[in-house]
Amino acid sequence: MSFNDDKHLDVCQNIEAGLTHCYEINPRLTDTLCAFAIDNAKIAIKHQFGFAKNEQVTRAEDAQAVIDWCVTVGLERIGKINDLTLKEYVSCLDKIKGSVARHSKDGKRSYYEFVKNFLP
Repeated sequence: MSFNDDKHLDVCQNIEAGLTHCYEINPRLTDTLCAFAIDNAKIAIKHQFGFAKNEQVTRAEDAQAVIDWCVTVGLERIGKINDLTLKEYVSCLDKIKGSVARHSKDGKRSYYEFVKNFLP
């Protein structure tokens, strides 16, 4: 399945809109830090649903806005819009993290430079 065939593409776009904002308000946010934050956001959202109790969220100051945004989107959408499950939401986060990794090869904030062109 391609990225565009994903039935939860709107979720990815919602997450990416917030990530773009995080990059805009924090010039220290790099792609590496964003990927780190997404990994921690996966744990944090699982905590919200009673899972991953043995995993700890590492909270770095420059990563916190990304973690908070991802958790907020998850809480707004999981089980409420288009039958999105926690597993599917984590999969969306993984897809975005993969995109961050792909684009980060071109520079410290290359993911932001790429994704901002696709958002209003």
